[in-house]
Order: sequence, then C-alpha cells, then structure tokens
Amino acid sequence: MTGGLVSLADDPDFAPFWRALHDRLCEKGSPEGIATLKVEGLSLYALAEIRTLLGATPRRRSPVGVSGTTTTIPLRALLKATGTSPQDLVALAEQVVGKNVESRLAVRQAEAGRRRTLWEHATVLLARFPRLVDRLKASGIGANEPEARRLVNALAQATGGLPYDPPVSLPKLAHDCAGDPHYFDPGTLNRARLIDAVAEFTDRADPTRPHQVHVLLAEVGIITDRLSATVLLHRVKTTGDGVIDRRLQDSVTPVALTLLDLTRNPPTLAPQTVTVVENPSLLEAAMARGSDVALVCTSGQLGAVDHVFLQLARDQGVTIRYAGDLDHHGFQIAATVADQYGAELIAMDAATVAEAAAASPAASAVSLLPQFDPMLKHTLGLAEHAVFQENDAVIRRVLAVGEPHET
Repeated sequence: MTGGLVSLADDPDFAPFWRALHDRLCEKGSPEGIATLKVEGLSLYALAEIRTLLGATPRRRSPVGVSGTTTTIPLRALLKATGTSPQDLVALAEQVVGKNVESRLAVRQAEAGRRRTLWEHATVLLARFPRLVDRLKASGIGANEPEARRLVNALAQATGGLPYDPPVSLPKLAHDCAGDPHYFDPGTLNRARLIDAVAEFTDRADPTRPHQVHVLLAEVGIITDRLSATVLLHRVKTTGDGVIDRRLQDSVTPVALTLLDLTRNPPTLAPQTVTVVENPSLLEAAMARGSDVALVCTSGQLGAVDHVFLQLARDQGVTIRYAGDLDHHGFQIAATVADQYGAELIAMDAATVAEAAAASPAASAVSLLPQFDPMLKHTLGLAEHAVFQENDAVIRRVLAVGEPHET
C-alpha cells in the first residue's frame, strides 16, 4: 500500500477524517464518486497537515474550507497530491475504522428487491383479499421482511379454511398457522390484519368495538377466548327463564359469567339501574353491608366479555352507571363506558375527592383526561394523590345510589 495517506492511518488526530470517509464510502459505494469530504471535529494539527499535503503555502490559498467545526476537504485533489490510489483509500478506511465498506445503496436496492418479492408473494397467496394486501403494505411491516412473510403465510393459511365448520378456537388457529397460540392475540398487528381479512371475506364493515370483533370472528367459525375471562354480576335482576337467568335469580353472591355464557345463553335483563365498578372489592363491600344495588365488576380494563355485557344491557334498555378508581386508568375506562354505552359517572366527582382526600393514603400522581370536569382536576391536583374505590367515601356513594349524600 503506497501513498502519502498511509502515514496518517495510525494518527489519532486523523480519526475523524477516516470515520467520515468510511461513512461516505458506504453511502457512495466507491471513492470515485466523492469529490469533497466534510469532516466534523478535525483537530487544528490534522487540518494543518492536510493543507500541507495539498501544497498550501502562505502565498497559495488553501483549497480546504472551514465553517465552524466542519472541515471540507477536496478528496480527489488530496488523492492526487499524495499519490494514493482509490483502492488503497478504501483499504485504509476499513483498516482504521475496523469495518468493511458496504454500499448502502446496494443494501437499499437489495431490500427494495426483497420487499417487491414479498408483496408479489402476498398478492398471489391473498388473491381474494386485495384490501388486506393494501393494508399490509401500508402498515410498514415490509421493513422486516422475514416477519412480514411469516404474517402473510399465516394469514393465507388462516383464511384458506374460512368458514370453519366445526368452529376452531383462535389460539388453536394461531398455533396451526404460525406455530404460536398467541400469534393473533388482542392488541397485535397480526390480530388486526386477521380481522381485516375476515371483514373483507364477509363483506362487513370494520368492527369498532371488541364485542363486534367477537361476533365477526364467530360468524366464520373462529372462537375467541370465551371461557377464561369473566364479568362479575351481583344483584342484577333478570326476567327470562334461561340457564343464565336462573343462575342470576338463584344466587345471593356474585355470579361470574363468561363470554360463552353471554353469547350462547344471554340473560333477559329486567328494567333497572346497573352500576358498573372497576374492582371486586366493591362487591365484597356490598355483600358485607347487605346492599341490594345491582353491581357489575369488570376487574380493571374492559375486555371482550365486559363489552358484550355492556352492549347487552344497553340494547335491553338498562340504565348504566359507572364508578372507577379516580386515577388515570380509571378515567380512561370511565370515558369508554360513558362514550360507547351512555353510562352516567358516579362517585368520580370533585365532591367525592374532597370527602375522601383526608383519609386516602398517597398513592400515585393523577393525570386526568381532558374531557373531565376542570373542578375535579383542580381538586385532585390539591389532593395530590389518586382516590381508589376502596376508600369509604367511594363505597358509601356507590352503594347508596339514588339516596342523598352528605356534602
């Protein structure tokens, strides 16, 4: 290896020069395409050395430009002045940086080719689902070609059996199509694209609520998790004679209903006011106090079984009220129940906070959603802690619905 630049390879003052050169070589692919090189943080010593190599003198203006911390070097002129060949320049950059020069242009072209092949593959396998293919492309998943191909293949296999008769559980379908029973779990892109495929297959509008997803998938013989998740009902009145109606009528303690219970044998609810609560502790309090308030407990964030009950209650003319923890998650759930099912919020106001604040232990900072009462936000801000449903003030207000409260 010859040329004046060889002597600079081991000089730490020139490390910024070699890093910048290596980066540009990766970008351009070859030194012939680089006329000038911009280097950040070049030392004054290295700058003087480069100017000397380029033949700059007090009487001859230097071709090197400096602006702030950026030095612009005429690379072609430097190669010529030092007698360094372009091939040696590449080898020197790799030697100093410790990595091979790999053309990013070639990498991008290869990636584009793989994506093009991927979408050609998807178009063939999912020929019946042009809308689904468009959504797959728009999702950006093509950037991870192996994972995208796996999803395309799983969707092709899953949709190839539609409709399923006998029905198949969603975890079983995911296992058979992708080798992972959780592959189509809620909240994943995979689940969303499967729903897109079924909606396109059935020529249905995209579902907007969890219970609609369950109904859509069930229509083609795909059964979502309908046994493990439950919603707790206590003192909820029914007028029917079905098996679930009788269970609710006969029980003096909370009844856990599954998604299967609510869809295969839905109860006929009596006209009444049902209070939906976030935590099972409210049902314990109701039993301890002998309260006859009709309560439904979601045990936290709403799942499909909760949405199915809420929709059933709304469809049957039941008045719905909601009470949750006065914290960020509680207000998120409250917003959903109020917006989607017309629930009235109770025990989630400034008066409740004011009553509970002195007795509530400090728990966590509260960040309210913007649509809630500014006075409530102000009161919670003064309290500087969340108010949970286990607070006696909340329990009194929830279990005395319809009775006057002390203020």
